[in-house]
Amino acid sequence: MSRVLEVKQSEFEQKAVQAEGLVLVDFSASWCGPCRRMVPELEAAAEQLAGKATFVKVDVDEAPDVAIRYGVQGIPNLTFMKNGQVVDVAVGLMPKSEIVSRAQRNL
Repeated sequence: MSRVLEVKQSEFEQKAVQAEGLVLVDFSASWCGPCRRMVPELEAAAEQLAGKATFVKVDVDEAPDVAIRYGVQGIPNLTFMKNGQVVDVAVGLMPKSEIVSRAQRNL
């Protein structure tokens, strides 16, 4: 079972913005090669950070309003939110080690 929760535009406020603690939002798209290559890295990072951070995935094609609201211009885009506020943003393919390192800095 995946530790990265896929959320729809209608669920984003509840599952990401209103969530307590650190939330890593993966803005991606099904047609994006680097996004697909980052899936196992995100899954591994989510496993390592279980109980410390929440991971959600947002498809920019299915949730364009959310992507626009957060200024997503390139994907994959990993937006780190803490208590509803953006605290860090990383664009591009990242290995698990970088995801975990950035998350730990923002816990």
